[in-house]
Amino acid sequence: MISVKKPDTYDAIVIGSGITGGWASKELTEKGLKVLILEAGRPVVPEQDYAEHIPVSEVKFRGMNDRNWQAKNQAIQRTCYACEEWASKFFVNDVDNPYTTDPNKPFAWIRGRQLGGKSITWGRQSYRWSDLDFEANVREGIAVDWPIRYADIAPWYDYVEDFAGITGQAEGLPQLPDGHFLPAMEMNCAEIHVKESIAKHFGPERIMTIGRAAVLTRPHNGRYPCHFCGPCHRGCITRSYFSTLNATLPAAEKTGRLTVRPYSVVHSLIFDPQTRRISGVRVIDGQTRKALEFQSKVVFVCASTLESTRILLNSATPEFPNGLANSSGELGKNLMDHIMAGGARGTIPGFTDRIQTGRRPNGIYVPRFRNVKTKEKNFVRGYGFQGGAEREGWSRGILEPGFGANFKNSLKQPGPWVMRFHGFGECLPNSANYVEIDKARVDAWGVPVLKIHCEWRENEKSMQEDMAMAAAEMLAAAGAKEIRPYIQHDPPGLTIHEMGTARMGKDPKTSVLNAHNQAHDVPNLFMTDGACMTSSSCVNPSLTYMALTARACDYAVSQLKKGEL
Repeated sequence: MISVKKPDTYDAIVIGSGITGGWASKELTEKGLKVLILEAGRPVVPEQDYAEHIPVSEVKFRGMNDRNWQAKNQAIQRTCYACEEWASKFFVNDVDNPYTTDPNKPFAWIRGRQLGGKSITWGRQSYRWSDLDFEANVREGIAVDWPIRYADIAPWYDYVEDFAGITGQAEGLPQLPDGHFLPAMEMNCAEIHVKESIAKHFGPERIMTIGRAAVLTRPHNGRYPCHFCGPCHRGCITRSYFSTLNATLPAAEKTGRLTVRPYSVVHSLIFDPQTRRISGVRVIDGQTRKALEFQSKVVFVCASTLESTRILLNSATPEFPNGLANSSGELGKNLMDHIMAGGARGTIPGFTDRIQTGRRPNGIYVPRFRNVKTKEKNFVRGYGFQGGAEREGWSRGILEPGFGANFKNSLKQPGPWVMRFHGFGECLPNSANYVEIDKARVDAWGVPVLKIHCEWRENEKSMQEDMAMAAAEMLAAAGAKEIRPYIQHDPPGLTIHEMGTARMGKDPKTSVLNAHNQAHDVPNLFMTDGACMTSSSCVNPSLTYMALTARACDYAVSQLKKGEL
């Protein structure tokens, strides 16, 4: 590496500025620490970069993307719906950021390298886990037990919800704990009909509620309520949805104790064998390619599941030849993602005198109902449904039969109401799903890349089949017509809920992190992004990442004050 200048020293270094990195920076600075955020990508200026209000007529390719450029440079990223012409700038260049996979076992690693990370483009669905999730592994004898239970994290769910602002409806379900909610968004007429039909047909076994989303429905903490413009993944100039740029970073900056360093590609962590602590972080300047070092008392690795694990694997030492903090041998193992794309759609008769105004940035949610009170014979764990109803627009002409002027004129009017249920199911931890360093390849900054070994297994596939059947059942109960069940064979990764590879656990021999997201082997190392997850539940994980991060920061600062770190 190129010669290194004298290191800069901080109380804490946070690697990554996504959802967990933003929370770590807020919590640590507000507790009095001098904090450095290392972000691999560029800075983002909302007034210049957010594009949610730019019409189709003002973008170069009229919303169709520069398809030749994207096929070459974002072949993987473009498989995500949000990587379109307005927002593709919030996704990485796949040529600069390569990784490898097994033949015929693709993994879609969707990444955002810029200030704010994927918190700019995330889906904002925000749900609490329950003890049905935290106890699942030990109950079924799968992998290892979580070192925490719902009671340990519940106060931290309260804490992060109160700051972020979560809209939702309380339902009193043990498998989906209620939270501190802002006023719920309203369902439309077709959704209300489907909700009532499900309640009538299935009773308390299945319910349909409005989604729980990190989008404001009233003014909150200096941020404005959502005005339903719709394309949230392009940014939000009113700061109505929660993100690092909209909420946690301004709070951290307000303390005067935060330094943000973009274009800082972390190569590895520096381990001091005498103190058994991390002494610093090696960085490649993203613009000059110069090597730098920064020192701190504590390090929070929040670079996203796979990137965080990549950093530890690239930080191998004589003491930890298979990756830093990896005496257990579990680093890199048990990669998970939610399996999605099992569901159904159908036409809801009637309500043709009604249309929906605005573009609600939220859908409906059907909480898990499998393996809650009764046991399924074909799979363990469960799934939930997201989705919603809307009137079809002119694009329905692609599917409907017709020809000529009368047909084209008919498409000017809204079509029938169509209801969709889209399943999201739990993936079991499995040591055969793992990542390692590919020693034959490096990225654009000379950092060795990951090789990902991951595939769906029988439990996930059986669950996906059940999703399609159950979705069709609910549509039939609502009197839907033209019901079309479906199963899409998407690769792991595309749900963008990757978890595991540095799991929490009670025993240092079988886990990487303890109950406070602290590395068993290296006390001043904390990991609070998806890498820490011991199982995957079936609900969107980001709210849990936030709560775990706030909790870990509180613990780390208390340990610093005691002189333990």
